Amino acid sequence: MEPSKYDRIAYFLAERGEPAYRTRQVYDAVFRGGHGEFADMHPLPQGMRADLATEFGPGILSLKPVTASISQQVNKTLFETADGERVEAVLMRFEAGWTSLCVSTQVGCGLGCTFCATGAVGLRRNLTADEISDQVLAFQLGGETIDSVSFMGMGEALANRASFGAFELLTRDDLFNLGARRLSVSTVGIIPGMKRLTAEFPQINLTFSLHSPFPEQRQELIPVSRRYPLADCLEVLDNHVDVTGRKVYLAYLVMAGVNDSEEHVTGLVDLVKERAHWETRFHVNLVRFNPLGIESPIAYESADESVMRRILARLDGAGVHATIRRSFGVDIDAACGQLYAKYQAHAGRAMRPVSSGR
Repeated sequence: MEPSKYDRIAYFLAERGEPAYRTRQVYDAVFRGGHGEFADMHPLPQGMRADLATEFGPGILSLKPVTASISQQVNKTLFETADGERVEAVLMRFEAGWTSLCVSTQVGCGLGCTFCATGAVGLRRNLTADEISDQVLAFQLGGETIDSVSFMGMGEALANRASFGAFELLTRDDLFNLGARRLSVSTVGIIPGMKRLTAEFPQINLTFSLHSPFPEQRQELIPVSRRYPLADCLEVLDNHVDVTGRKVYLAYLVMAGVNDSEEHVTGLVDLVKERAHWETRFHVNLVRFNPLGIESPIAYESADESVMRRILARLDGAGVHATIRRSFGVDIDAACGQLYAKYQAHAGRAMRPVSSGR
C-alpha cells in the first residue's frame, strides 16, 4: 500500500535535514490549527512553506469539495478527486448534539446489490487512504467537529484494502486522533476483509448487511453472497465477537413485500437465536428502504411505519435486541442506499458551492 501523504511529508522534511519537530508542526497546523494551505502554516519558515507547496500542491487536501446539498440535520457534500472522479460524504447532526460523518471508500461500487443506487455507477476505482480520510478532514477544516465516522457511503469498504490505511490514519494520535470505537464499518460480507478487521482493528464497530435470513433470497439481493455464503459469514461474525468481546450489528433493510413477511421475521429470529450466546452477540438494526431516485430494474417500495413497528415488536418479544435506525437526508438522496455520484454538477434543492477550508 502506498504511503500516506503525511508519511511522505515526514520523509520529505527528513530528507532536507529538518528536525522531527517540523513534521509535528505541519500536523499541528492541520489538525490543531485548522490550516489546509501550506502558505498559512506560519510556525514554519516561509521557505519551507513554499517548498512544501511546490512538492505537494498548495493545500493538504487531495479532494476538492464541489457542491453541498443541505437539509435539516444533514450536509451531503460532493467531492472531486484529482483525476476528476466524484464521491459523496454525508454529515449527520443528531439532536443530542453529536455528529457522525458517513464516508465513501470507492468511486461507485461493483457488487451490484439490487437495492442500492451506488451500484448503478459500477466500480470505477478504489479511493486511496488519503482520499477516504480527506473526506473527514475537509469537514474539519470547514469548522465541523466530527464525533464519529462510518464507512457506509459509496462502495464496499472491506473490498478496498486502502480502507485499512484510512483506519490507521483516523486513529493515529498525531493526526485525527479518533478512537477506534468511534469508527463503524458496514459490509455485505467480504470475508477476507472481515477477518482482517478482527485481527487488526478489533475495536471498530462492525455492521453486517443481512437483509434476508434466507440464503437463496439473499443471493438475489446481494450477488456477492454467492461467493461468500451467509453461513460462512455468520461463522466469521461469531469469531469476531469471540475475539473482540463486542457485539455485531445486523442491518436489515425492510422492503415492502420482499422481506417483511412473518416468515421472514421468524427466520430472522431463528438466525439470531441459533448462535451461541445469542443474547449478547447481535443487535438488529431495522432500516427502512429509501427510494433510489434513479431508474432501477427492480422497483422496491418502502415499508409502512406500522410494518416497521410490527417487526420491531416481534423481535423484542423474542428477546432479540433491535432498533429502528433513523433515516437522515432522504429528501436530498443522502440516506442509506441512495448515494449516487452525479458526475455533472447541477443545481438542486439547497445545493451550493463549497470551499475547501476556512
